[in-house]
Amino acid sequence: MGNCQASALIDRAGRMVWGCVPRVDGDPVFSALLDDQSWDDPDARGFWAIELENVVAVEQQYIRNTPILVTRQRDAQGNAIETYDFCPRHRHKGRMYRPVAFVRIVRPVAGSPRIRVRLRPTTSWNAETVPISYGSNHIRMVLSYMAMRVSTNAPIGLISQESWFRLEADMHFFMGPDEGFSDALRPAIERMLDDTILEWQVWVRGLAIPAEWQEAVIRSAITLKLCQHEETGAIVAALTTSIPEHADSGRNWDYRYCWIRDAYYTVEALNRLGALDVLETYLVYLRNIVDGAKGGHIQPLYDVRGNATLTEWEAQALPGYRGMGPVRVGNAAYEQIQHDAYGQIVLSSVQGFIDQRLLRMAGHADFEALEAVGERAWQVYDKPDAGLWELRTRAHVHSYSAVMCWAACDRLAHAAKALGLDMRAAYWENRAETMRARILDAAWRNDSNAISANFEDDSRDASLLQLLDLRFLSADDPKFTGTLAALEADLRRGNDMLRYSAPDDFGEPVTAFNVCTFWLIEALHRTGRTEEARELFEVMLSRRTAAGLLSEDIDPVTGELWGNYPQTYSLVGIINCAVLLSKPWSAMR
Repeated sequence: MGNCQASALIDRAGRMVWGCVPRVDGDPVFSALLDDQSWDDPDARGFWAIELENVVAVEQQYIRNTPILVTRQRDAQGNAIETYDFCPRHRHKGRMYRPVAFVRIVRPVAGSPRIRVRLRPTTSWNAETVPISYGSNHIRMVLSYMAMRVSTNAPIGLISQESWFRLEADMHFFMGPDEGFSDALRPAIERMLDDTILEWQVWVRGLAIPAEWQEAVIRSAITLKLCQHEETGAIVAALTTSIPEHADSGRNWDYRYCWIRDAYYTVEALNRLGALDVLETYLVYLRNIVDGAKGGHIQPLYDVRGNATLTEWEAQALPGYRGMGPVRVGNAAYEQIQHDAYGQIVLSSVQGFIDQRLLRMAGHADFEALEAVGERAWQVYDKPDAGLWELRTRAHVHSYSAVMCWAACDRLAHAAKALGLDMRAAYWENRAETMRARILDAAWRNDSNAISANFEDDSRDASLLQLLDLRFLSADDPKFTGTLAALEADLRRGNDMLRYSAPDDFGEPVTAFNVCTFWLIEALHRTGRTEEARELFEVMLSRRTAAGLLSEDIDPVTGELWGNYPQTYSLVGIINCAVLLSKPWSAMR
């Protein structure tokens, strides 16, 4: 759940187990996701549980077309409660109201249920004890970044000692900044719920979704929207840190930052649904990044406020997901050289010169700023970098990075034409043609009839499936069909696709990368294997969590999901494949 400022994850028992303040990249007030203590341990911390006594069944579902979760708990005698969880998001006084706040409403729905509320926050990555004090109608918690207050009409004394008590009327909880709740609590929160439902359902109504797989596309779109820090426009790769790529792998990374690459794929997918609000706010963030670079190096990632330094360190007080540490905060990849970012900046921006629907269309000044990005792409496209998979101990001239730099120059020509700048269009077209010839000469391998992952050897990388979407090659080009065959032979594991198979900094990869399977589905469809593509897409949809979402990785043997969650790449894959494969609306009416 979330509101594009705050976000949280809730487990299958209805416990809030992950949520950071004051932003997605902040300190977790709920951190049990990265702990391995028993829920009944008196020292367990990092969660907010509202529990039915002697519960035997739990059911969960979202209110239709919203990220508002309803958890129904039932005991053996038929007593039942429902908990509504959401972060407020609605129009108020002419602007969007999206506080750093978590709201819970618990209702008795059958019998005479007895409940217990356990509120056990953490701070300083669980390294310090949270000072908690109790008032007549509130609970105050002093966290590392801010003090927070839970305003409630529940019995404070019973909550403070975690007693079981009978729930005989609706109870409301508003956890937000440490300030008095100015309105009558119950009607204000019920109004927030109604207004938040309406805000999300109206947003979804404006999406141009495909006729098939509507539920999967809508849930993916809502969740991608939640991954945007709307204040600045930044889009994070995932809402979590340090969920390993596979068991005890050490491949535990902090994804709560804005990768230029991931954000490009997110806005591209949402553009296909007509969600231009995400694009418009992201372009504001991107223009500030470009301005700050002043024509020089652009990092692969920044934090949600555009800060460049993301020093990586380990939170020793948290043992990690299922005890599989380390828990990393920050990401050292900000120091890497990844040349593909220049292409993704231009690809994200070029729509601004063409799309008449935008409130602010791009102009000559924006084009001049992007030309500096194009010049940088021209300078570095055939130089070594860490690549999109962020290898930490080696560098190559990666074919994907080179093609992304080509795309920067190719699309600058499109922008120039939209502005009527014919000489500049010819300039960038000439550069793009030169780059394309160089890439094909350096990356093509006659022996394997395929484009290599890099210029130096003959290796495989699933990112080369993107040569179609980037329009570097066409689906009927023998160079692409040969590359597709080589990639399937080396990287495909049944219904899954690895990123690469060669050992990296941590040994041989074990799990498949979900977005690579979606890239394979797109390639299968475009090369005439549509039935196979549809079957594989249905397999991927069946692997979603109960919330209808996907993480980054999957074990090809067990089918277990791994990696940070929810992963924007994976949700982008759901949207793109559904749009590509769906029957037209005219066939459904």
